[in-house]
Amino acid sequence: MSVKIIMIGQVIGGRYKIDKQLARGGFSHTFLAFDIQKPENPKCVIKHFKPIATDDYVLEQAKRLFDQEANILQTLGTHDQIPEFFNHFEENQEFYLVLDYIQGRDICEELPPVSDLLSELETINLLQEILEVLAYVHHKNVIHRDIKPSNIRRRQDGKIVLIDFGAVKHITTSFINAQGETVYTIPIGTPGYMPSEQASGKPQFNSDIYAVGIIAIQALTGMIPSRYGNRFPTDSLTGEIIWRDRTQISNELGDVIDMMVRYDFRQRYQTAESALEAIKKISLVDTNSKEIPIKSIAYTTKQKAPIKKPKQRINLLLGIGVAIAATLSWLISLIISLKTENFLAYNNNNYKFQIEYPENWRRQDIGDAVTGQVVTFLSPKQKSSDNFQEKVTIRVEASVGTLEESMNDFVARALSSQADILYKNDADTLANKRGNKLIFTRKDDAGSFKYLQVWTLKDDKLYVITYTAEIAQYETFVNIAEKMIASFEIN
Repeated sequence: MSVKIIMIGQVIGGRYKIDKQLARGGFSHTFLAFDIQKPENPKCVIKHFKPIATDDYVLEQAKRLFDQEANILQTLGTHDQIPEFFNHFEENQEFYLVLDYIQGRDICEELPPVSDLLSELETINLLQEILEVLAYVHHKNVIHRDIKPSNIRRRQDGKIVLIDFGAVKHITTSFINAQGETVYTIPIGTPGYMPSEQASGKPQFNSDIYAVGIIAIQALTGMIPSRYGNRFPTDSLTGEIIWRDRTQISNELGDVIDMMVRYDFRQRYQTAESALEAIKKISLVDTNSKEIPIKSIAYTTKQKAPIKKPKQRINLLLGIGVAIAATLSWLISLIISLKTENFLAYNNNNYKFQIEYPENWRRQDIGDAVTGQVVTFLSPKQKSSDNFQEKVTIRVEASVGTLEESMNDFVARALSSQADILYKNDADTLANKRGNKLIFTRKDDAGSFKYLQVWTLKDDKLYVITYTAEIAQYETFVNIAEKMIASFEIN
């Protein structure tokens, strides 16, 4: 049974005006909304649920479960790193939660394949951040049930926030049997991050710990569950995940992660507190053999080097080289950004859209009816020997179905096995409309390229924006491309 359609601009609960859709599932949708009864109409998140059956008895029991779980979320929401709970209500036999909207981004953008591998220090810090919040959740006798990168957001102040608890999803995937027992028809969780006992409908507190351990493996190795059919390579005798051969880390951290992801939940850390304590006890050694306390290490990104004890002179030379390269890269990016502060407006009357682009980028009007390409914006050459100019292209074509179908069709038809998909999201936005987003790499005769592609649908037309760059130069103009995408409007 599908959830009823909620329109953009619709007011539900007498006070929440829907702004856009953030995510959708088989039995639930998530929206960004404005509370029009509060001063300045602050943003909030609306979670919309519908039970799988609608007879009176099931609805009565579903409402009881919903109220019960809403009370739990209200208690959890008193923590600074869990979204504040505002309200819950029932309307037309469907249920709604209202939560604080967390400004920031999910940690998918900090992890492979979107970002570089994390170093051992970075991984330890990330584990500690997550486990500290998770320990509070478990202390409240709540199992999250859906720990994964997209449910962990990095707030604008740098702190992580744990979102989208699976508890309330029980009302959409359950029914009450004749004995008055709640029977769950669908396991709650995400394949790859969900251990075997949770997949069998019997989650434990350390099922959440397993998921955190999988995130650590992803951070250190770049192994993504979906690339392995949502099941990592395992030892045929023990059933344990094989991963340590893909990274160089201390035995201390490796042993802790191994214990977090044991196949048998009885062999894992039994509490988040015990896993957290194990993480805090890990000490790494710098090149002068001085211990570095983990809590003193600030979290950063973009470091690939594993923690070792190389010879001091070699390490010093490498460090100087890395520092010089990083400084040059920063200076180049700064110069480019300073040169591109001024943006021009481009309006296309035929397809009724507009976009802003840097004044030092060259515009090429195409208007190809076959490919659907309308216009391309070419970046300035950084040196005369550049063989390829990074570019942003806009394409408009007739829709062949829904946004989901367009993404699936593009992946199957245009990418196939020739590309490596780094990021895929069907709950993004473009021009204040629901959109798809892909980040992928692909090789051809001309070289190796990285693409950022976002598209949306309006009036049976697909509007597609693609940023194309050589892999080595992708970061140079990606921020500008994202600004261009953010300025895109459909009239």
